[in-house]
Amino acid sequence: MDKFVIQGGIPLKGEVTPAGNKNAALPLLAACTLTSEPVILHNVPRIKDVLSMRALIESLGVKFEEINEHTWKIQASDVRPADLDPNLCRSIRASILLAGPMVARAGGLRLPPPGGDVIGRRRVDTHIKALQALGAQTVYDRAEKIFQFKAHRLTGANILLDEASVTATENIIMAAVTTPGETVIRNAASEPHIQELCLMLNKLGARIENIGSNTLHITGVPQLHGGEFTIGPDYLEVVSFIGAAVVTKGTIRIRKAGPQYLDMIALVFRRLGVEWQVQGEDIIVPGTQRLEIEPDLGDAIPEISVMPWPSFPTDLMSIAIVVATQSKGSVLFHDWMYPSRMFFIDKLVSMGAHIVLCDPHRCIVQGPTTLYGENLESPDIRAGMALVLAALAAEGQSVIRNIGQVDRGYERVDQKLRSLGAMITRQ
Repeated sequence: MDKFVIQGGIPLKGEVTPAGNKNAALPLLAACTLTSEPVILHNVPRIKDVLSMRALIESLGVKFEEINEHTWKIQASDVRPADLDPNLCRSIRASILLAGPMVARAGGLRLPPPGGDVIGRRRVDTHIKALQALGAQTVYDRAEKIFQFKAHRLTGANILLDEASVTATENIIMAAVTTPGETVIRNAASEPHIQELCLMLNKLGARIENIGSNTLHITGVPQLHGGEFTIGPDYLEVVSFIGAAVVTKGTIRIRKAGPQYLDMIALVFRRLGVEWQVQGEDIIVPGTQRLEIEPDLGDAIPEISVMPWPSFPTDLMSIAIVVATQSKGSVLFHDWMYPSRMFFIDKLVSMGAHIVLCDPHRCIVQGPTTLYGENLESPDIRAGMALVLAALAAEGQSVIRNIGQVDRGYERVDQKLRSLGAMITRQ
C-alpha cells in the first residue's frame, strides 16, 4: 500500500493548475450514455474514481477513445443493461449515477449497492422516489443485494426532492431530458458540477432552464446528439491548495481556478483570517495572512456550519478544520450531514492540535497550535487531503498511509506539491 512521507514546515511557493472537477466528470461520463453519437470531454481528471466510472460504463458496451490523457471521446452507439461489477460499484458512490440515464436509454439497470467514502449513512431513497415519479419501477433484492430499475415508459412529472441531494438531482436530470413532457425538479441541488451537467446536456440538445437555481424546468426531447464539453476546475482541489499555502505560510498562484464559484468559501475563510486575491481566472494566495478567527457579536465563539450550495460545502469541512488549527481564537465546526466526517480529528489531536470533539457532528478548535509529525492513515478522500495539509504544516516528518483514498479525488497531488517546493514523496 502506497504512503506519503512528508517533511513539514516548508512554505509553498510557485504556480499550480488544478485538475478538472471530479464531481463534474462522474455525472458527465454517465450522461454520455444518453446519446448514440460521440461526445468529446476535455479536462477529464485522471483519478481513481473517474477510471472506475469509465470501467463501469465500458461494461455497458460504451466505447472510449483517448485523444490525449485528459481528452476522451465517448460513444454509446450500442448500450446494453449488463450486470455491473459489484466490486467497482462498491468502490465509488457515483455508480448510482448510471441509474437515471440507463432507465431512460435502455429501459433499466441492475445495480449493486454504491460505495464511496465511509462518512456515515448515505441514502439512496431520494433517487428511487424521484425515478418512480417519472414512471420507473425499482426493487431492492436483499438476497442478491442488488437494485433493479425498470421502465417501460417514462413521463414528465412535478418532483419535489425530499432532500437537496446532489447525485439524486443529477440522476433525475439525466432521466428527464429525453422523457416526454415537462419535468420540474424542486429542491434541486445546485452545485457547480450540477450546473456543468445541465450546460453539457443543453449543448447536446437538451432543454433545461433555471440552471443554478433549486427549481429546474426540463422539456423532454426525443433524442440527444453528440458534442464537446470542457470540464471546469475542481474547486475542492483549488481550496485545498489555498489551505496548503496558508498553513505553510507560503505564496502561490492557482491558475484557471474558477473563482466565480468561491464567494461563500471566501466568506468562511475570511472568518478564519484567510484572504486571497483574484486576477482574472487566477487566485493568488499571499504569504502574509491575518490568521485570527473573527468572533460573532458579543465576542461569542463563531460557528461554521455546512449547508447545501451555495453555502459552505461539507467536502471542505476537513480542510477548514486544519486551517483553523493555525488561526488565533476558538471556532465551532458543525457538519450535520455526515456522522463520521469528524472522525479524523483524533489524528490532528495526536499531532498537537487543540480540538474538542463535542459529538459526531461538532468540534471546537482552539488555535493557533504547533503541529508535529506523526504516523497517520487516510480515512477518506477529504480527510486524507486535510492530513496532507497538517503534515505540510507540522514540524518534523509525517507518514500518511492508505493514500489510495487521496488518489481517488486528487490527480498527482504529490507531484503538484513538489512543484511548489514541498518535501513529499510517494513510497
